[in-house]
Amino acid sequence: MNPLLAVESIGKSFGTRIVLRTASMWAHPSRITVLLGRNGCGKTTLVKITVGLLRADYGVVIYRGLRSLKPRLHQLARTGLYYLPERNLLSSAFTLREHFRAVRRLVPESNVEGAVELLRLGEFIDRKPRALSGGERRRAEIAIALARRPICLVADEPYMGIMPTDTELITRAFRELAGQGCGVLVTGHEVRTLLDLADEVIWQTAGTTHHIGTPEQAQRNHQFRREYLGPGFAAPCDAPGRDAGSPP
Repeated sequence: MNPLLAVESIGKSFGTRIVLRTASMWAHPSRITVLLGRNGCGKTTLVKITVGLLRADYGVVIYRGLRSLKPRLHQLARTGLYYLPERNLLSSAFTLREHFRAVRRLVPESNVEGAVELLRLGEFIDRKPRALSGGERRRAEIAIALARRPICLVADEPYMGIMPTDTELITRAFRELAGQGCGVLVTGHEVRTLLDLADEVIWQTAGTTHHIGTPEQAQRNHQFRREYLGPGFAAPCDAPGRDAGSPP
């Protein structure tokens, strides 16, 4: 299956600091790819290069079969890519109802009602973002993405700082998008939540990336467990009596 979105052999430095050397990742139709890595490893840098907010020193971005050395977010957005940044997507000047009204104008085929229902936003519809909790704002941001029916969604740290009830609703929304054929790419540090969400896992470390397969394969990968998950991580796929760090 060809990916909807792919970045290949990306390199990026800031002055003398090399952040990315040969980093690659992708999003496939109807699948959820999760990018994991420690704080400071360059995940957000890679995401911003992918969606055209930063320029790579080298490497290529491929979206819907078109290769680009210098993608731009507004150009990608016109052809179905939706970028969900870490925070501050909503305007503080408008209520959620007004935000969704704008979505309807931009995307006549949008499914606003379904998105509001799935993310349980009905009681907040006439509130402005500043009157919402962090989790409620994040649900509203993801509802807008869901309503717009993107072809590809790139979400940076969508689970950061939210409550378990919000987490469950957001996971449902991502799975709904994938079920509609959207390619979903998500980053974050909420390891258990993200492994439960993922169809496939990419690990970023030391300026490069490693495709380590399904969540089950990732949790059985000796190097990934030793260097990222740590010895205290309990994987549900661990069989009794087997060394959790041993490969299958």
